[in-house]
Amino acid sequence: MTAAATMVETNAIQAGAVQTMQKLGELLVAKGVASQEEVDRGLSLQEKVGGKLGGILLRSGTVSENVLLDVLSQQMNIPRVDVTHGVMPPSEAAISALLDTTEIALNWFIEEQVVIWEEPDCLMVAAKDPFASVISETVRYFYPNSAFTLALPRSQDLDAWLNIVSLKAQQNSSFDVDTAEDVRQLRELAEEAPIVELVNNIMSQAVEQGASDIHIEPSEFNFCVRFRVDGVLQLSHSLPNDRFAAVVSRIKLMSNIDIAERRLPQDGRLTTRVSGREMDVRVSTLPGTYGESVVMRLLPKERDELTLERLGMLSDHLAITDNWFNQPHGIILVTGPTGSGKSTTLYAGLESINDGVKKIITVEDPVEFQVPNITQVQAHADIGLTFAAALRSILRQDPDVIMIGEIRDLETAEIAVQSSLTGHLVLSTLHTNDAISAFNRLIDMGIEPFLVASPTRGVQAQRLVRKVCKHCSGPAEAMLSAEDQIFLDDVTQSLFPEKQAHWLKGKGCSSCQGTGYQGRLGIYELVDVTQEMQNLITERADIEVMRALAQEQGYRTMRQDGMIKAWLGLTTLEEVFRVSSH
Repeated sequence: MTAAATMVETNAIQAGAVQTMQKLGELLVAKGVASQEEVDRGLSLQEKVGGKLGGILLRSGTVSENVLLDVLSQQMNIPRVDVTHGVMPPSEAAISALLDTTEIALNWFIEEQVVIWEEPDCLMVAAKDPFASVISETVRYFYPNSAFTLALPRSQDLDAWLNIVSLKAQQNSSFDVDTAEDVRQLRELAEEAPIVELVNNIMSQAVEQGASDIHIEPSEFNFCVRFRVDGVLQLSHSLPNDRFAAVVSRIKLMSNIDIAERRLPQDGRLTTRVSGREMDVRVSTLPGTYGESVVMRLLPKERDELTLERLGMLSDHLAITDNWFNQPHGIILVTGPTGSGKSTTLYAGLESINDGVKKIITVEDPVEFQVPNITQVQAHADIGLTFAAALRSILRQDPDVIMIGEIRDLETAEIAVQSSLTGHLVLSTLHTNDAISAFNRLIDMGIEPFLVASPTRGVQAQRLVRKVCKHCSGPAEAMLSAEDQIFLDDVTQSLFPEKQAHWLKGKGCSSCQGTGYQGRLGIYELVDVTQEMQNLITERADIEVMRALAQEQGYRTMRQDGMIKAWLGLTTLEEVFRVSSH
């Protein structure tokens, strides 16, 4: 779509079309992106405080900016400034070229929040409120012989373009937070509508893209916002530094962090509604050379039904884990690095045995998901409520199943072992690179080998790999070693006798942000602690000896498990090799 094809005669729209437009609230409800109740609440608030309904719904977290702009574009019959929506965003050179020649006062662009640039067949006018009469009147007055097209930009894009205008006008300002007056000024800026909307937009876009974390990182001249999507950091946008202090202050105020303290790391949390979803957000700030780095961990309160099948386990692994979680007592360990989905696996296991009959208690730091019919304890080491202290109290609560967020020290490990030996099923996590290393990790902590061998029922190691994007995937070729090919032939004939290889690779599209991947699934290795394995643990046998026994009993490595899932077309060999070792 060219600019000419989307050209709008502003006076014609204002005279007639705008008056007959379907109402914004009706369109949002019709598209299923907002409920009638949410729209009614927004309208009620609009009557009390004024403003536009779209802005109110955006600030309340009912809709995201992308959704709102799509609906406004339909309602107003004007295009969005976006690569995928018909109008290419302008370059810095294009904006600067017009600013160098225009007779319009540069302050006007900033005050009215509008940017203009030239296309071959018309002027493009991108504005926060494109139908404000002063915009069309000003453009007509200064460019009487030029046709122009109105368009809707994203807030962060408009901010970046207006920063170019600010630089031209030499009106950049920065804030030094050294006095009580400066703190008061920052607090006021953090409450202003543009900053509130900017922070809400950042969070909404992160949720829409399925991000687990938001990283806000300052540099010398600007600050970057990056989203961790499917375990990989992706640059979302770069914004001018003059807004950084206000953005950080806004996040601090929302999460009850001291905005005047910038020299020490701080932690906070908040609960908010983002894009129609209730979210718990953990916030961490860390002082850096150019300002505080802020990381926000997004934890949805509402989640899809959590089962081991949905995590990506194959049938043979499902059978093993089902047997583990239905044991009356013992220890089940899940290992892996931070962010590998260990807690999610344990939650799925708890869901499978949460039948309303068993007493299940967890001690976590932090409690990431609220689970019905389970008592969940938040550890607070700063007030003495450590994992070990909480566990001692939990044992007096007559539990059947205990989940420990992580075994971090000898005291916690000893209580976990003792609990399993006195008739409790204990679930926990460890930080080790593979499953078999978990036995030596507990022994190195100071647990006697026979006390590791006797209660342990099984150990599972895992990683997360990105799934092939279902919207842009296509056939791919697999380059495998002879050894890997033999393994795949054997195991796939056993597990999937009627299936053929289905190697896929994503080309990259708007749905997957051009990565070729969308979503994640687990790859696993499981060690079932048989009598023979218990004997090797007690004897403190070498890891390679234990691994050889496990392989005789059907064990496969995470890389081998990943290759099977690539063979099924769920992920790619490149992704499996990226996150796993031989």
